[in-house]
Amino acid sequence: MRAYLFILVISAITAYLVTPMVRRIAERGLIFSPLRERDVHSVPTPRLGGVAIFAGVMVGLLFASQTPFLEELFTQPAPIIGIAGAAAMLCLLGVIDDIWDLHWIAKLAGQTLAAGFMALNGVAMLSIPFNEVIIGSPRMSVIITVLVVLVTINAVNFVDGLDGLAAGVVTIGGVAFFIYSYGLAVDTSPDSYANLASLIISVLVGACLGFLPHNFNPARIFMGDSGSMLIGLLLAASTIRVTGQVDPALLGRERVLPTFLPILLPIAVMFLPLLDLMLAVVRRMLAGKSPFSADAKHLHHRMLKLGHSHARAVLLLYLWTAIFAFGTVSFLMLDPGAVITVLVLAIAATLILTFYPLRVRLRAKEEL
Repeated sequence: MRAYLFILVISAITAYLVTPMVRRIAERGLIFSPLRERDVHSVPTPRLGGVAIFAGVMVGLLFASQTPFLEELFTQPAPIIGIAGAAAMLCLLGVIDDIWDLHWIAKLAGQTLAAGFMALNGVAMLSIPFNEVIIGSPRMSVIITVLVVLVTINAVNFVDGLDGLAAGVVTIGGVAFFIYSYGLAVDTSPDSYANLASLIISVLVGACLGFLPHNFNPARIFMGDSGSMLIGLLLAASTIRVTGQVDPALLGRERVLPTFLPILLPIAVMFLPLLDLMLAVVRRMLAGKSPFSADAKHLHHRMLKLGHSHARAVLLLYLWTAIFAFGTVSFLMLDPGAVITVLVLAIAATLILTFYPLRVRLRAKEEL
């Protein structure tokens, strides 16, 4: 555990220190996020923050390769090369998009290429932990992996609409997923707790934490597509490394959950981005538009329309993410009845907080 915490801190410090340098480069290069009707920021803000996140991730991996507890993960480097190479591809693609605004088809092609590279280097869905379904065809394994990565990348990209939202949501979900992946390693590999999924999620959470102070409202820099696509890829990589390659039946009997937990947990961790993605696709297709067309009807836009301030909307969306992510993980360690009780109370309280401004407005109208 201490090794992962050390790597997390290294990634956080690196991202925190590199972000101001990236911001100055973006300002000198006039690489600003444009003011569009659907955007909520009112002043031009530099982007390219994903470069700082990428730096945090890569430095974290470099230190991990020299850490005795984790160095064994680098003896067979193909999976790490696959993840690092795909991350570099997407960060570069995002930088190009942040500067010149690529067409969505070009971005989708680049995302597919990066996901395929990662899958071909060993980070692929080999099984589906539900009724012990094994993916027998290497081609099918790559296809399913690419689809999972594409959905995750674009879900994170869609939710990146408020200062600090995407980085915070991924951080919260990442911590919850780390608890699961580390617990799984403890149960299945008592001789060594080192595993690639926990390492990747550690550097991801660290890099996001280091970037957040610069990105929280009022943001001094945006992560841009170079950041949102990158953190989506890394979250997907960690999920695939656990969900698609470890048999949950190997868990200790005292912590066994229904076999569908490894399916539910990634969904719970990504609940908010996936919900936003699903609603956006349905909404746009019903309107006869491309699923990748932009609008101002995402969940964060609706939170602002309810009457929440920018920062309060972000904090409430953090709270929703924490409820679903940590609520699901809690079934691993606590009594299910107690977890359900706490979850019901937490959801009820958060619903009240979420819709309270609407009640205030309705009451004000009645008084008029």
